[in-house]
Amino acid sequence: MGSVGEAKAFFNYPEPQEGPDVPYKNDRKPNPPVRGLVLVVAAMLMESFRFLREMVWRNAGFGSLRRITPFIEDYEPWFEPTIVPYPSSPSTADSPESPLPQAPDRRLSYPSARYYSVEDYHELYLSGEVTPTDVANALLPLIRRDITPRGPHSLAFFDTKVDLVLKAAEASTMRYKQKCPLGLLDGVPTAVKDEYDMEGYVTCLGSRNDYTGSSIEEDVNTTWCVRKLEAAGVVNLGKLSMHEFGLDTTGNNPVYGTPRNPHNVDYYTGGSSSGTGYAVSAGLIPVGLGSDGGGSIRIPAGMCGVFGLKPTNGRISFKPGQNHCVTCAVLGPMASDIRSLAAMFEVIAQPHPTSHFPPLPPIRLNPTARRAKLLGIPEAWFARSTPAIQRLCRSMVERLVSEYGYTTVAIDIPLLPEGQIAHAMTVLTDAATLLPDTRNLTAANKILLAIGRVTPSTDYMLAQKLRRALMQHLAHLWRRHGGDMLIVTPTTSCAGWPILSAAELRHGVSDGDRTVRTMEYVWLANFCGLPSLSVPAGFVAPEGTPGAGNEAGAGVPGRVPVGLMVTAEWCAEERLLQFGLDAEQAGADRRARPPVWVDVVALAKHESP
Repeated sequence: MGSVGEAKAFFNYPEPQEGPDVPYKNDRKPNPPVRGLVLVVAAMLMESFRFLREMVWRNAGFGSLRRITPFIEDYEPWFEPTIVPYPSSPSTADSPESPLPQAPDRRLSYPSARYYSVEDYHELYLSGEVTPTDVANALLPLIRRDITPRGPHSLAFFDTKVDLVLKAAEASTMRYKQKCPLGLLDGVPTAVKDEYDMEGYVTCLGSRNDYTGSSIEEDVNTTWCVRKLEAAGVVNLGKLSMHEFGLDTTGNNPVYGTPRNPHNVDYYTGGSSSGTGYAVSAGLIPVGLGSDGGGSIRIPAGMCGVFGLKPTNGRISFKPGQNHCVTCAVLGPMASDIRSLAAMFEVIAQPHPTSHFPPLPPIRLNPTARRAKLLGIPEAWFARSTPAIQRLCRSMVERLVSEYGYTTVAIDIPLLPEGQIAHAMTVLTDAATLLPDTRNLTAANKILLAIGRVTPSTDYMLAQKLRRALMQHLAHLWRRHGGDMLIVTPTTSCAGWPILSAAELRHGVSDGDRTVRTMEYVWLANFCGLPSLSVPAGFVAPEGTPGAGNEAGAGVPGRVPVGLMVTAEWCAEERLLQFGLDAEQAGADRRARPPVWVDVVALAKHESP
């Protein structure tokens, strides 16, 4: 049994205390979906009439926290759920930064060999079969928006600066020719969500507006973790598409266009890191950067059939910019395989000089390591997903138990419906204060921000009190069952999000009930600051086809990916990655490349002289 948080010398670790026993009640009433031009009209009405905003606020259940006031009124509010580990040893504390990741043990098999991994690129570059310049030249025509016709995968990319891409690729190519690559990531193609600042690029957050940050304290405005990737030698292909401001889970973007799900073009990728999910799933890049304030890494990872890691709150620095949703949001990686995910995480987690986090020790993934393997299953919560998703996820757990040495324990987490409401209320209220001028925004976000503007301060405070109650209960669970326990749920309670009309692609869609279903499980890690990982769990048949919603084998066209999610104690990302290594092996027969998958290496070989 692993050690618990109290014994690990964390700063700000919650006091372990079992949460209040509150009768389960879901006050949320159904809200009709609105799309197309009707959505535009609805947004105008919502912004014009306060009584409409208040009516929708109540109908969404935001007032339900008042019912549980007697259970949480004595808790102190907790606004920023950042838990920081003290350095584990003097050697760790004195290290200025983590070393660049090196190639893993070649004896370990790659169940995801159908995707090219970071290591595959590294080995190809070392052998001279292809160069980073070959890869860049192969990819650029596929992703550029500034050519006619546009590249076939350009909707996944917000912007690409060809000169910057080729400059990085040629520098990496020269290092390999001189037998001095910087490490495992040198020359690997990647890209970042349009939420990161980068020299030479504007930051629009998926909107029409320019939100490019400027740094007074530092010479460049490039986000710290992107600088670390560039120092590791990656070839950054540019900015990836996103749902405007990250305020929903589809990836729908009427402003710049909506990338479709690589596995089924009639479905969304999931969001808000839609471009990252698409680019990794389609094989364009083995790793990419997203962000996650309410599942925005894990939802597209689950819906696109790849891996996504939401780190501990505050672990990845936003500097020199600001985290405008410090109450819930983090930066993090997505990848086609676990070792590539770990390689990127190890680089981007190097702390900014102003960070309270110590340097991250080197990650050593070992499938044979002796360690506690306990999975906590909140049965009642787990059962809120569709029957097919439950079967897929439970069968993955059963395989991990029977073949990989895991055990399970039933756990209870109180106040889950109220907690999801508290998280949504917090995010929307934070966004409403940050974006008072909505004139250039999409209709769906005008509605969400209008709702956020009517939250009373007393209800906002109740949400933060509830946050502490949940965090203390989670600390209680880890004290009771050991800090190595991982909480297991599906990634989403529904399978994907279908695109129902061309009008919603032009004007947007607002479907609060579907949003809630996609966020059923992911919100807890955001609201409580926990690290969380989504891994592929299989496929279901798409809506409108025979057997819709049931598990789907290889012969089912347009099948929709499903994710399994594990959530760990604060700062236990390596524990998640170790689990991911087992889950990747256990679920190898459940993965498949999408129809639009690109064989980048084959294309690069044609570019090679």
